[in-house]
Amino acid sequence: MPRSLKKGPFVDDHLMKKIEAMNAQNDRKVVKTWSRRSTITPEMVGHTLAVYNGRKFVPVYITENMVGHKLGEFSPTRQFKGHSSKVEKVAKVAGAPLAGGPGAGAPAGAGAGQKQG
Repeated sequence: MPRSLKKGPFVDDHLMKKIEAMNAQNDRKVVKTWSRRSTITPEMVGHTLAVYNGRKFVPVYITENMVGHKLGEFSPTRQFKGHSSKVEKVAKVAGAPLAGGPGAGAPAGAGAGQKQG
């Protein structure tokens, strides 16, 4: 459920103070933050924020399209390794019968329980 419109977007005070101070000095340095819950506001556009993902700080350059989103959306906490493909499964099945293993002496196409005729 979204936050009430009358309350406005949530931004941690310590983060907003840093951004406002940098805007007043026209400074563009990287700011480390643990506040993944803070909403991106128009004052943050053009800054680079290093958002903590639980392991490291991920640098996030704020653009106009990001306004209204949360900082945590741009700093993923999990790394997707990918699903196994069918090619890998076929390679495993084809390479299964090893020399000396079950079915090593049977001719091609003959199963273990079939008559050889």
